Parts: sequence; C-alpha cells; structure tokens
Amino acid sequence: MKKTGLVIVIIGLIITLFTGFNYFTREKVVDFGEVEIMANKKHSIAWSPFAGVAVMAVGAGIYLVGSRK
Repeated sequence: MKKTGLVIVIIGLIITLFTGFNYFTREKVVDFGEVEIMANKKHSIAWSPFAGVAVMAVGAGIYLVGSRK
C-alpha cells in the first residue's frame, strides 16, 4: 500500500506541475481533384492544478493508511 500511495503522490505532483498539453492533427483543407491541401490543427487539453493537489492528497492518505499496519 505504501508503494501505491507514493506512486499516486508522484503522479499528483506531475499533474500539478504540467497543467496541460497540446497535440496536432492533420486535416484536409482543400480537395480539388488530384490537388489536396492539408493543414495542422492544434488541440489543447488543460486541467486545473488543484486536480494535482487532490490526487496528491489521496496518495498521501493511502500512504498513511498503509503505514499503520
């Protein structure tokens, strides 16, 4: 249990430090016969740093409960 709690705390720290990421997809903009024009489209995924703090709190709770045995 202690190892699981420690891993969850580390994941929560990573979530707190990195509050999102971007990725790109390719989309067809123009399709005119044999001529195709493609463009990169940016997508963003973001979350609150409070989510990472909550995950760290859960991990700390698991760590403490696991150390009582």
